[in-house]
Amino acid sequence: MNDLFNAKFKQVIAPVAIVDDASWTTIEIDTLDYDYCTIIFNLGATDIAMAALKVQQSDTSGSGFADITGATADGGTDIAGGTAALPSATDDGNVIVFQIDLKGKKRYLDLVATAGNGTTGTYGSAVAI
Repeated sequence: MNDLFNAKFKQVIAPVAIVDDASWTTIEIDTLDYDYCTIIFNLGATDIAMAALKVQQSDTSGSGFADITGATADGGTDIAGGTAALPSATDDGNVIVFQIDLKGKKRYLDLVATAGNGTTGTYGSAVAI
């Protein structure tokens, strides 16, 4: 059995120049006909904690997005009941994964990733499966 045979891979944040005190430009994910979505955020070199990292949902493409409970790295509780802290200035090279059961979720997902205001900035990219 090949679990990824029917999977769709989508680049959410392209590898781009460093971002400082700003949000990355993201591409929303259309989840029509899918049951699960895994979003993988790859953090590169960073000199400051991230200001935001979360997944949002909407019924409409391009607008009306709201946070998904448990899919925010803000120090609150994640979906599994653990603490979901924002990546810090010493988290260079870490990978942050959001695994989302799409049952009961809205059709469109979007990743919100905002670098903190540091001296140099932060590298990051993301993909959805």
